[in-house]
Amino acid sequence: MRVVVVGASGNVGTSVLTALESEPSVTSIVGVARRMPDWCPAKTEWRTADVFRDDLGPIMAGADAVVHLAWLFQPTHDPVTTWNANVIGSMRVFAAAARAGVSVLVHSSSVGAYSPGPKDPPVDESWPTHGWPNAAYAREKAYVERVLDVFERDHPDIRVVRMRPGFIFKEEAATEQRRLFAGPFLPQRLVRPGTIPFVPDMPRLRFQALHSLDAGEAFRLALTRDVRGAFNLAADPVVDPAVLADLLGARRVPVPATLVRTAVAAGWHLRLIPASPGLVEMALQIPIMDITRAREELGWRPRHTAVDALRAVLEGMRRGAGMGTPPLAPDSGRERIKEVTTGVGIRP
Repeated sequence: MRVVVVGASGNVGTSVLTALESEPSVTSIVGVARRMPDWCPAKTEWRTADVFRDDLGPIMAGADAVVHLAWLFQPTHDPVTTWNANVIGSMRVFAAAARAGVSVLVHSSSVGAYSPGPKDPPVDESWPTHGWPNAAYAREKAYVERVLDVFERDHPDIRVVRMRPGFIFKEEAATEQRRLFAGPFLPQRLVRPGTIPFVPDMPRLRFQALHSLDAGEAFRLALTRDVRGAFNLAADPVVDPAVLADLLGARRVPVPATLVRTAVAAGWHLRLIPASPGLVEMALQIPIMDITRAREELGWRPRHTAVDALRAVLEGMRRGAGMGTPPLAPDSGRERIKEVTTGVGIRP
């Protein structure tokens, strides 16, 4: 099987390539990225392409399967740019895959595609996927779900799988995630247990996470097993203020959600942090997912807990960790200065 992985140089993409390295049925991999990485795993050849602008036909030629992971979180101050890359880019990837005659398409959706829902009990894959309208990320993930509805109707011969993971972390992606969500003003020395004084205790601050390597394994299973449809992915435990307080060695302090949103909105409008207030709202609105289907039909068992994943990314932020791909490049003072001079939350 020849597999094209679009968006292969990021947090999940590097873990998917790692999982496919040891898969006997995968004989060759084409890793697609906007910028050429230094890192090159076994079986992989790199091709550079922008999914919104470039001709994807030659890249897809001869492929048996396509894994679509490419996604722009930034610039949050320019939703047209993220829409073009994420929605129009996804449509172009799907169309190119169909023209190439692939038999399998695996798309990375998200818990963010789900409509607001309960934190208890958990919801399965039948829960509506209309997103949270105030967050561009959720709107775009939800719209691509509708695109896939039409794609599946028009291409019944292609096995389509939609992965809906929770928040995905690993140590090597820490610098990327610090750039995308916290911004350049987060002091590394503060990212350790005992230095953060408190955790906001909000009733709906409950979310799910998993380690990137476990996500990569789930994508490998989706490629190699005869499954279709959506799969929720998350590890135990559900992360709530109590779990965060224990991890960070902090105390819980009741804080109104409106106060947190107002603080994030102020930082975002002042170009101090890249994360938009809509992402905070989304995190509070998304439901807790039931992962029974992934366990029973994929045979997926995460090797890391959600706390392991969070601990890994916190340690990575403290050390300025990364790896040899442009999105995951390690932290440096020069890069932080560049983030400020080019506009926090403005540069993709």
